[in-house]
Amino acid sequence: MTKYSEKINNILNQISFLKTIKELSEKRGEKVFIVGGFVRDIILNRVRNEIDFLVLGNGVEFSENLATELKVENVSVFKNFGTAHFRYENFDLEFVGARKESYSESSRNPIVTDGTFEDDINRRDFTINSIAVSLSKENFGEITDFFNGIQDIERKIIKTPLDPEVTFNDDPLRIMRAFRFASQLNFQISDEVLSAASNLKERLKIISQERITDEFLKILKSEKPSYGLNLLQESGVMDVIFSEIAVMAGVDQRKDFHHKDVFLHTLQVVDNISKETSNVWLRLAALLHDVAKPPTKKFIEGIGWTFHGHEDLGAKMAKAIFKRMKLPFVQLEYVQKLIRLHLRPIALVDDEVTDSAIRRFVVAAGEDLEDLIKLCRADITSKNINKVSRYLNNYEIVMQKVREVKEKDKLREFQSPVRGEEIMKEFNLKPGKIVGKIKTEIEEAILEGIIANDYDEAHKFMMQLKTKYQSEK
Repeated sequence: MTKYSEKINNILNQISFLKTIKELSEKRGEKVFIVGGFVRDIILNRVRNEIDFLVLGNGVEFSENLATELKVENVSVFKNFGTAHFRYENFDLEFVGARKESYSESSRNPIVTDGTFEDDINRRDFTINSIAVSLSKENFGEITDFFNGIQDIERKIIKTPLDPEVTFNDDPLRIMRAFRFASQLNFQISDEVLSAASNLKERLKIISQERITDEFLKILKSEKPSYGLNLLQESGVMDVIFSEIAVMAGVDQRKDFHHKDVFLHTLQVVDNISKETSNVWLRLAALLHDVAKPPTKKFIEGIGWTFHGHEDLGAKMAKAIFKRMKLPFVQLEYVQKLIRLHLRPIALVDDEVTDSAIRRFVVAAGEDLEDLIKLCRADITSKNINKVSRYLNNYEIVMQKVREVKEKDKLREFQSPVRGEEIMKEFNLKPGKIVGKIKTEIEEAILEGIIANDYDEAHKFMMQLKTKYQSEK
C-alpha cells in the first residue's frame, strides 16, 4: 500500500481546493475522506474529474460551507439521500455524510440512516471503489483499504466488499456496473460476482430503464465493447436487458466474410468499428446491423441460411428498441439509415453498375456516407486474409465510383433545384400531393441522368410536366 502513498499525495497536493477542504474539516471538527473511483484511477493512471467526499458528520452542510468558501453559488442538494453536488475548477464534487443503507425487495432506493466510517465503506459497490484517503490535517493522504481494493486493482479483478448476492440484491444496478467496470478497465469478474449477477439478473427489472441504458452505453463506449457485451451474454443478463441481441447467439450464417455465429460476428463488428470511432451511435448501429437476422432466418437448399430483408426489418426494429431503452430519438434516423443501407455498397461493385445506381446510393446515404462505409468495412470478420483483402478492395472500388459520380454531377449539393414554392406558383397549386409528385419527378430525372443537377435544366423539365399535371388539379 505504501508504494502508492507518495503517488496519491502528489496528486492531492496539485489540487488547490483540497487545502480549503482540509482547513474546513479542522474548523468543523469533522473528518473528511476521498473515496471511490478517484482513488482507484490515481492508482491506474487514469484521468478523472469526479471526486466523491465522505464526511463523518453532516455532508450537505459541509458542502454548503465549502461552496461559500470557494464562492460557488449553485449547490444541488438531495436531502433524502444526504448528498450534495457542485462543480468547481472543472471537477464534479459530490459530498455525503457517513451512512448505512437498507433496502426493500421492490425498490433499489435505500432507506438511509446515519452510520460510521466502517458502515459507509461496507456499503460500497466493489472493492476497487472502497479505498479511502484522508483529507484531515492530522493524517492527510493516509490510505484506508479495509477490503484489499488496491490488491484487487493490481490483480485486475472485480469483487464486492460483502457477499455479492447481498450487494446485488440490495442494488441490482450494480450488476450492470460490474460489467461496465470490467469492460472499461479490462478487469476480470470474480466467479462469485458472475454467479451472483446470473442468479439475480431478474432483479434488474426494478431498475429504471434510463439507468440501465446509461450503463449499457458506457459499455458500448469502452475501448473493446465486446468484453462487456460478452459478459452480459454469458451471465444471462443480456436476455433481461436486450433480448434482441441475446437471441443472435447460436444463429448460424453462411461464412463468406462473416463469422459463422451472428452474435460472435456482431461482437467483432462492434470491436472493429470501435477502433475507428468513438461515436457511440455508430457503434450502436454496428451492434444492431444484423439484429433482424434471427426473425428472417430461412434455409434454402444449395445456398444455406439466408436472411432476406433483414436490413429493412432491422431498421424498423430499431425504432422499438429506441423507445423501450429510452434512447434519444434524435439519433434514430441516423442508426436506421446505417442499418438499412449496410448491404447496399457491396451490390455496387460490378462494372455494369450504372451512374444512376451510384447517384441513388449517394443521395440515400447523404452526409452519413463515410460512416456507412466504415460500418461496411467493419462488417468483414472473416479470418481468411485473402477474402478480407478482396472485400476491402471492393469497397474501395465503390468509393472510387462514388467520387467519380459526385465530381461529375455535383451531387454533394443534391436537392431538387426547383423548390416546392416555385412549383405551386407556376402550376397555380396549393400545398398537396401533386406538388410532391412533380418535385419527385424532377429529382428522379436528375438521379437517372436525364437532366443535369442544375436549375435551368430542372426548370425546363418542370415546364414539360405542366400538361401532364393540369388534369390532376
